[in-house]
Amino acid sequence: MLFIGNSLTYTNDLPGMFMAVAQQAGRTDVRAAGVAFADFALEDHWAEGTARASLAKNRWEYVVMQQGSSALAASQSTLRTWSQQFHPPIRAAGATPVLFMVWPTVDRTFDFPAVRESYTNAAVAIDGLFAPAGDAWVAYGNLNALYSADGLHPTAAGTYLAAIVLLERLTGIRVELLPATIPGSAIAPNDVRALQRAARTALDRNPARPRAVPQ
Repeated sequence: MLFIGNSLTYTNDLPGMFMAVAQQAGRTDVRAAGVAFADFALEDHWAEGTARASLAKNRWEYVVMQQGSSALAASQSTLRTWSQQFHPPIRAAGATPVLFMVWPTVDRTFDFPAVRESYTNAAVAIDGLFAPAGDAWVAYGNLNALYSADGLHPTAAGTYLAAIVLLERLTGIRVELLPATIPGSAIAPNDVRALQRAARTALDRNPARPRAVPQ
């Protein structure tokens, strides 16, 4: 898997967490790499070129894309436009595109439905997969445990929740069959099980290949 994103991806090393959780399930064959820079949107990645070079030089199975919350109308349009721009080189690399729904800042939690709409519509536009990590945050409910002190970046629990949503959507490994531990973290087993239940809820109510925004 190739992750293309920003600090929401590289904080706590989401690609590394993805691989570590896969290994918990016995999948030692899962590999993930990331191209992520601070404050980057997909448009910035296109201009900077590293992500495009990786797509041109390597074969991938999935390419996971994210930018900011993209809740406002203009940023929704930008997310769709640049997802569509990346679509041909992703397919040429042998990969399926994945839209990784993130989350708004803590002072704009009312934007969660718009973030879901934005990332869903971008997935629809390119017939890609939709990974509802941000919706799993909503399902979990205790957002204080998921946001770090800056009100934007994830805690280890927030990164884990994103990782297991992506893991099931891309590999089929059921989140409820994972152990009640987070690699590299001392979070209590009961809390890990609650995170897994939130992932299950979000995955069940958001189809992998949406045709319209779920209601």
